[in-house]
Amino acid sequence: MSKTASAFRNGKAFIGFVTGGDPTIAKSEEFILAMAEAGTDLIEIGIPFSDPIAEGPVIQEANLRALSAGATVEKLFGLVQSVREKIQTPLVFLTYLNPVYHYGYEAFCKRCAEVGLDGLIIPDMPFEEQEELRSIADSFGVDLISLVAPTSEARVTEIAAAARGFLYIVSSMGVTGVRSEITTDLGAICTRAHAVSDVPVAVGFGVHSPAQAAAITAAGADGVIVGSAIVKLCAEYGAGAAPYLADYCRAMKAAIS
Repeated sequence: MSKTASAFRNGKAFIGFVTGGDPTIAKSEEFILAMAEAGTDLIEIGIPFSDPIAEGPVIQEANLRALSAGATVEKLFGLVQSVREKIQTPLVFLTYLNPVYHYGYEAFCKRCAEVGLDGLIIPDMPFEEQEELRSIADSFGVDLISLVAPTSEARVTEIAAAARGFLYIVSSMGVTGVRSEITTDLGAICTRAHAVSDVPVAVGFGVHSPAQAAAITAAGADGVIVGSAIVKLCAEYGAGAAPYLADYCRAMKAAIS
């Protein structure tokens, strides 16, 4: 079992996202540790990028704050290394392809392994273009995590069969952000994925309330992913956000347990 998949071994998994370096690298570490202590099973760390095309306004603004504060890819690697010395919670980067390509696929994956990062999520890398990077990531024990969109019905089984770590199911069309209602037939997508793979499936994009999380896992998902709702707390409370993040993550974990 890979380290990312191990996040699901004790039941339904709660996965939380923070933008690395928002408001500072040091505070990001504090936030990650607080989330882990509150029961978050896996933590995504966003690498700030100037053109985050899958993100809504909340995470776009967090990217700009982090970049303005001096966040860099190398500092994010340092953040992971420091966090890894303190906790064993699975950690993955959410990044766009450009920073990885610029760094070099092999060098990037080697650095991931050195600092203790367990996986990569790259929203703008189509499944059909993953082969080269996936083989390199595999060689370093890093899971390249695939996404499935609501319009990918015909491709769900193909993508799920090749999935590493967990399969990221995008709940709704559009960019990230809190949604009051999710109408996609997530249960059907989960069923198709589970039919061809033992890899867990987790649903993200728009999930923000305990009731939503409970309904999604009841429909067949192995976990839920929350980003914008957490990043909104970081924006609202700034450097003092840690206890609010912990309370939120604790409530979301309780809802699916």
